[in-house]
Amino acid sequence: MSSKSRVVLSVMLAFGLLAGCGDKGGNSEPAGASSTPKEEKVTLTFWRNSGNDAENSAYDQLVASFNEKHPNIKVEMSPIPYSDYDTKLRTSIASGNPPDIMAIDGPNMASYAQAGALQPLTAYFKTDGNLEDIPESTIATYTYQNEIYMAPLTESSIALFYNKKMFEEKGIALPSKNPEEAWTWDQVLDAAKKVNDPAKGIYGIDPAQGFGNAGGTAYFKYPIIWQFGGEIMSPDGTTSKGYLDKPETKKALQFFSDLYNKDKVSSLEYPPEPFPNSKLAMTIDGSWSLSNYADKFPNFKLGEDFDIAPLPKEVQQAVANGSWSLAISSKSKNAEAAWQFVNWVTGHDGALTYCTITKDIPARYSVSKEFPELNEYPKNIFVVQNQKFGRPRPITPIFPQMSEAVNKVFEEVTISGRNIDASIADAIKKIDKAYKDLPQK
Repeated sequence: MSSKSRVVLSVMLAFGLLAGCGDKGGNSEPAGASSTPKEEKVTLTFWRNSGNDAENSAYDQLVASFNEKHPNIKVEMSPIPYSDYDTKLRTSIASGNPPDIMAIDGPNMASYAQAGALQPLTAYFKTDGNLEDIPESTIATYTYQNEIYMAPLTESSIALFYNKKMFEEKGIALPSKNPEEAWTWDQVLDAAKKVNDPAKGIYGIDPAQGFGNAGGTAYFKYPIIWQFGGEIMSPDGTTSKGYLDKPETKKALQFFSDLYNKDKVSSLEYPPEPFPNSKLAMTIDGSWSLSNYADKFPNFKLGEDFDIAPLPKEVQQAVANGSWSLAISSKSKNAEAAWQFVNWVTGHDGALTYCTITKDIPARYSVSKEFPELNEYPKNIFVVQNQKFGRPRPITPIFPQMSEAVNKVFEEVTISGRNIDASIADAIKKIDKAYKDLPQK
């Protein structure tokens, strides 16, 4: 979330604006009971963040197809630039005039749900949402206080990218390509030491895409904590005490810091594009980078110059899940019709259309099976990891504040050398205060 978005949200929460946007139960009618006569034509407003050309084209086709097949329902879609989207959406909710349907990034779901801005979708899903076609861990990402609030469409994932030629030159055995046979972090460290040569500007591994924004920390660094058996927050998303200060969490943080400070196989600064330019032996990167390397570095070939292995583990495999998904406003007067659209877009046929155009990883099992390349190396690594080892980032209405606090711990411990216990203690105070300061409903 941008700083501007957080300021707007803070103002809204301070004045209780979001808290008044509706009960969590949404419409008084039960899910499945039509609030719109079949003969009456309704118009639904749909807001989403404007994406790349493929994403925009996919949504254009889906909306046009839905409108054609449902003559009594008209969906009017409004793509909004990413930088403005969250602020405009929260402003519309606070003013009591939100769109019927909205796209929301997975980690932000709980803040909208806690404020009463979203229509619960649990009953809809149980009626015709084909829940068994979606991994339980994915559904958990969009569930808050036992209610499902969003319908998933796609996923992404991260894995271990390694320079095959550098490994072979040093006689390092290559990691398995089996998604369920991940290297341990100790094995990664051993390989990193063998290829590490700072004098020549070559480093062993970038373990989590450096030190970017708090959202990046949540996606790339939280899995390391989970892999060591640690945690970030309580299951109900109310506190970090007893979780962020677990011995396993501290062990993960110490290992991460040691990569930079003790073992010196990682660097705080890398040259541009260090991995495809053979200045970095290993990097944790996303499924989206496959096309980036193919387009921008055609001479750096998968299978010849580099390969991909599952995300490393320690005591267990774990990867963060959750992406942009669709929700229905608790203020919508046509929730039944809105569900028809949401269920169409995120169901088998809609998701198949979308992912055929965008090449994204589908959230549904059945859609993934439709793409042969998703069931073969290397993309099967990303798919299987999500389906079997995916975990929600902490589901809490204070996700931005929590992410910033944990991001600071990684920075303080690794870059500034601050004591882990002291840094974690400060983070827990900030996180618990942020939750305590939430308006009570």
